[in-house]
Amino acid sequence: MEKQELIQRSPIRVFEKSIHGGLKAGEIGVIASPNGIGKTSVLVQIALDKLLQAQKVIHVSFTQHTDYVLAWYEDIFDEFTKKKNLQNAGDVKTDLVKNRVLMNFNQDGISANQILKSLRAMIVDGGFKAQALIIDGLDFSKIDRDRIDNTKKFAKEQGLEVWYSCTVPAGEAQYTKQNIPVLIKDYADLIDSVIVLDPKPDHINLSVSKDRESYNPASMALKLDPKTLLIQE
Repeated sequence: MEKQELIQRSPIRVFEKSIHGGLKAGEIGVIASPNGIGKTSVLVQIALDKLLQAQKVIHVSFTQHTDYVLAWYEDIFDEFTKKKNLQNAGDVKTDLVKNRVLMNFNQDGISANQILKSLRAMIVDGGFKAQALIIDGLDFSKIDRDRIDNTKKFAKEQGLEVWYSCTVPAGEAQYTKQNIPVLIKDYADLIDSVIVLDPKPDHINLSVSKDRESYNPASMALKLDPKTLLIQE
């Protein structure tokens, strides 16, 4: 399979269709689930799809070192391209690496404004004009509305779409009646898309809890393979 066919047949096309074409520049999406269900895998697959289309991606991690995040990219790329029998996979991977920046921060050791300053320096001063920003491992119990609001303004200013992961604590009553994580309900109006991962006996279901102004939980007709954590139709 050639790269263009791989892009066209990617399950990310179904993912995007489920939220009216995917996020636009200046919009924020959240992938939510309890710990260890597959949020990072989904974020990496979204990022890889952007990279395959020659878009630039910045991946910020708050919980793992960059070598751990890099391993996610390596493993998912290798698994996915082997499954699809991608031609010239080595050359494709080399091109992807040029368009990706991995950054790691300690949430307790740096302010939100300092992070945005670092990102602006990378994008503006460093000339790395990214189209997508992935933010993984942020502890939403430690942030407030202003942080999301400022990130949204930054995303609009820089022409970025932003995807977060949100770890939902175990236990009952962790979601609202609209299937929005309680952790983010006070500023859910600032978030354009909320996708919830729901583990089942033989797969992990993806459902849309919020799509812009619509709070209407619906299946994405997608699931994660519990072994590979790849998105499947």
